[in-house]
Amino acid sequence: MRIVGIVAAVLVGGVNVASSQVVLIDSNEPTVYAYCQQFQTLYVQIREQTIEPDSARAVFSGIMKGLQERFRNQETTVYDSVRIDSLMRNGAYFNFPLRGYSPRSIGGTHGEGYRGRGFDLFDYKVRGSHPAQDIFIYDRNQDNLDDNTKAPVDVLAMTSGVVIGIETGWLPGSEYRGGNWIWMYDPALHGLFYYAHNNVVAVTPGQWVQAGEKIAEIGRSGYNAYKARSGTHLHLMYLQIGPDGLPQPRNTYEWLLTARLTK
Repeated sequence: MRIVGIVAAVLVGGVNVASSQVVLIDSNEPTVYAYCQQFQTLYVQIREQTIEPDSARAVFSGIMKGLQERFRNQETTVYDSVRIDSLMRNGAYFNFPLRGYSPRSIGGTHGEGYRGRGFDLFDYKVRGSHPAQDIFIYDRNQDNLDDNTKAPVDVLAMTSGVVIGIETGWLPGSEYRGGNWIWMYDPALHGLFYYAHNNVVAVTPGQWVQAGEKIAEIGRSGYNAYKARSGTHLHLMYLQIGPDGLPQPRNTYEWLLTARLTK
């Protein structure tokens, strides 16, 4: 696919920078990696509450519009709303995000664990929503290993895209809600996938990942996910980016039901 070569060309090496670290490299060039750095920095500021929500929205919008334009300029195909809708309706576009598991592992019944109302990415003090699906593994002793295989469970990219942010610095006792997480931008859908509570993160900001490729190993990282009352699971969220560059959560349940399975 042409986009893979493009990403490889515009990135100058992937640097494993956790969001708990300061991003030191700066670039005035509008490269994909530069936008990844900006996103990484912004997400830390939101979490640390060192940026006002309105300012965060403005910065986020600029990053998303910049990424969209960057990929559009490099691709021969413009991803209009008709094509995006077609991709979303095509189950073959999505890969189930846990190796060896199926939609039967989605928490609750018929995906009712998704609660999008009240979500605000930019105000860290806002709580109560859950615009995501939780996908559980067999791990009764909570050691981050599958009870049957005695091995870690791979987290797989649901679609192809570029990693725009990671966290690898979570430790037990930390109040980071998502633990060790990954944000990926899908230029075809013009949206963001968020994979949280990982034990091991296997990708770096700026890295292009194919659908079905391993990006992490499932874990129990995160303020609530670490507690014994919580089953070991992947927290999967998708945010659709609107024309204004701002995110709206979208339920991934129907996508998960028809996604390709990986053994």
